[in-house]
Amino acid sequence: MTVLEAASAAAALDIAAAAMPSLIILDLTLPDRDGLEVCRDLRAFTQAPIFVLSARHTDHDKVSLLDAGADDFLVKPFSTSELQARVRALLRRTAPASGGTDRFVVGDLEIHLARRVVRRRGVNVHLTPTEWALLRAFVAHPGRTLTHQQLFRAVWGQAEGDAQQYLRVYVGQLRRKIEADPVRPTLIHTEPAVGYRFEP
Repeated sequence: MTVLEAASAAAALDIAAAAMPSLIILDLTLPDRDGLEVCRDLRAFTQAPIFVLSARHTDHDKVSLLDAGADDFLVKPFSTSELQARVRALLRRTAPASGGTDRFVVGDLEIHLARRVVRRRGVNVHLTPTEWALLRAFVAHPGRTLTHQQLFRAVWGQAEGDAQQYLRVYVGQLRRKIEADPVRPTLIHTEPAVGYRFEP
């Protein structure tokens, strides 16, 4: 495995957005921000498992972290062998199913999930972290209508806020990048007052 380290919340968010790691280990004791806020910020653009290390051990602390998007929680002090075993378990649960594919081709559009690459007519398309998270949510549920709230939770990791307005902006940006004709989309369909449906 390749390990990337960050000594502050700001550095961690920058590295996570740039490298899109397969798993994130988050220590709540950070010099510049509260780890709970960092967990929420990470979940806004990555679906990678977030494994939290903390000296906090109350039920309220654990529930808050899990609600913020953490996948597992280990209280200090802990053994290195337990840490490694939990990391392996998280990676096993989030690995693509055997025989599955991470590459999708829809007309002249290619989507490579593992490599985070999107191409139209052979040309790479740059997506922001939010646009990428939105596309991943769509690709994971082809042909299924996803409500505004489902998409808002999947992409931003929260249920509070104006989901329709956020999605209107980001779906519009994504359509401009992947649709042959963004005005008459054939991939991302709007379900009025409900949400969106991805039809590959």
